[in-house]
This record gives sequence, C-alpha cells and structure tokens, in this order.
Amino acid sequence: MTDTRPQRMRVLAAMSGGVDSAVAAARAVDAGHDVTGVHLALSANPQSFRTGARGCCTVEDSRDARRAADVIGIPFYVWDLAERFREDVVEDFVAEYRAGRTPNPCLRCNEKIKFAALLDRALALGFDAVCTGHYASVVPSPDGGRELHRSADLSKDQSYVLGVLDERQLAHAMFPLGDTRATKAEIRAEAEQRGLAVARKPDSHDICFIADGDTQGFLASRLGAAEGDIVDESGRKVGTHQGAHGFTVGQRRGLRIGHPAPDGRPRYVLDISPVDNRVTVGPVEALDVVALTAINPRWCGTPPAGPGHYTAQLRAHGGETPVAAELGDDDTLRVRFAAPVRGVAPGQAVVLYDGPRVVGSATIATTERAPASASATA
Repeated sequence: MTDTRPQRMRVLAAMSGGVDSAVAAARAVDAGHDVTGVHLALSANPQSFRTGARGCCTVEDSRDARRAADVIGIPFYVWDLAERFREDVVEDFVAEYRAGRTPNPCLRCNEKIKFAALLDRALALGFDAVCTGHYASVVPSPDGGRELHRSADLSKDQSYVLGVLDERQLAHAMFPLGDTRATKAEIRAEAEQRGLAVARKPDSHDICFIADGDTQGFLASRLGAAEGDIVDESGRKVGTHQGAHGFTVGQRRGLRIGHPAPDGRPRYVLDISPVDNRVTVGPVEALDVVALTAINPRWCGTPPAGPGHYTAQLRAHGGETPVAAELGDDDTLRVRFAAPVRGVAPGQAVVLYDGPRVVGSATIATTERAPASASATA
C-alpha cells in the first residue's frame, strides 16, 4: 500500500487554539511540509460563545492559536466562516430538535465546515491537505485510495465524528496525532517542550456554540415554551412538560413526573413526538432496540456491495456492537443488532466499522424495538 501523495505538501493546519491542533501543526512541520495555520471564526459575536476552556470559538482561542503559530514559525490567518457555521451547524441543530431528533453537531461541523467549506477553500488556494488535531488515521487502501481508521490509542479515538468524510475528503486529510499512542499528558509534555503556551490549556467540552452549557435553555430561547403531555406506554398522562425539545431518548433525570410508576421503578424517555408535543416514558427495558434504518449514508471509500457483518458505534464515546447491515435500493441503510442495545435515538449517527477501518456513517431515521417479552427477560 504505497502512499502516492507528494512527500512535501502544502498543508493548511486548522488551529482551534487548543493543544491537540497546535501539536498536530508542529508535527506536520516536522514531517517536512509547507504549513500554514488558520483559525476558523465561527461566531459573528465571538464573546457570545464559550470563554476560557469551555469552547473553541472565542477571541481568546484565536489569540492562543496565533501565538502557537508564531512559536511553530508558520504563517497564520483567521477565516470568517460564521455565516456558514450558523446555517449548516447551529440552525441544523435547532431544526433537528424541533423535529424530535437528537443531532450530533460535531459530525455536522466536520462534514460541512472543516472538510467541506475549509477544504474546498484550501484546495482552491493550492493547498494539498488540511491538517487537524483529531485522533484518527488515514491510510492508503489496496485500490490506491484512502481509508479512515481508528486512532492507534483507542481511548482517544475520534473516528466516530469523522465517519462523515468521503474518499475525496480523506485524500486531502491529515491527522498527525492518529498514529501516536502517547497519553494526553505526554501530548501536553510535547507541547511544553516545544514552548507552546497551550500545553496547560484544559480541553473543551460539550457544544461549543452554547455559551453556558444549558442546551435546554438554548433550545427554549429559539423554539419557545409549549406545554405538552408526558404519557406512559399505555397513553395515560403522568405529567406535563414545557417543550418536547427539552428531552432525548433514554433520558432519566429531569422528567418532573408528579407521581412514581406503579412498580416504583425509574422511567425513561422512550419516544418524542413533535407533532402532538408528547413525550412517552417507560421502563428501561423498553429502550431495547434490535434494528434501525438510517438515511443519507456517507461512505469512507467504496460503498459496500450486498449485506455484510460489521461493528457499529452509536455515539462519540460509546462502544462497538456487532451488526448485520445492508444498503437498500432506496439508499437506506438497514442495520440489525446481534443483541439489543439501548438509548438509540433518531437523529444520531450510526458509524460502521470493519475492524479498525471506518466503512461509513448514516443518520438514524427509525428504530425497531425489541418485543416486550424479550425486553422483560433481557
């Protein structure tokens, strides 16, 4: 498997202002590439996004990225992609919750911003590749293309949120941290040795465009309050809520149900219906899902032909589960689990793996619950 890319490339390093992207840019320079740093300004009012260690879209982060680029010795620019980010990520996030689905904005950002808007502009300017600080690997495939693989260190693997990248995008992607088994402490030590001030900067968490971390408050400010019913599996009203968008499938806390279930067991969100603003709750075993259908597949290479057996990951920090999957003539992916899984919600991404290789991803549209008798004995 010979890598046919040029030994020395013009590389655009996306620098968030954090330690991972700074070390990735420095390693790209060490590899002999001609590197230019760029920070993406993703908010029309950066002060409204998270500050300090809470996000990656602030004025402070831009300054941290610039200082890192100066130490590394590479040119640095700030590109304003705020309008594109608002349309493709923030508005999509709100629209998905309005429809009763549970989106992953990090996948959407990677697909639409970092490896669409950014990559397209980079290629137009004559760059060969975009470099980021993600923990994943791009390796040559037997047919001369590119494959996306899990990180060498599975504890830091971020291939799930990159499962939206197609083969063309992978051909121009570079993840210098993907082959390292270094701990995060060792990455910070490397940054310290390089003189990068971000070495001690805490990692960002949660959703970068929600300033205070209050997702329900963010959605309520955009979708408004709308009182609706909380019902059990039989349709009996057991409580009220102020907006179905404030719930996710599998949620247990914050249901505010006035009285306990007859059997005294905890209840979980089983279904969210935006049409009648109704939230259905029930016992944990009712969350068991045996199959799903997913739409808008994105393949990290050649689409699979016919049915196959893979493992699937259903959330960024979740484990793998064995599945059988097949792409239908209608471009719908049908996935059946070897054993029931819980907490699967429409809007999430299902990412398929063949060993360490990422086959592709799709957006969950519907789920098939386990029969009641099977759930009760699970």
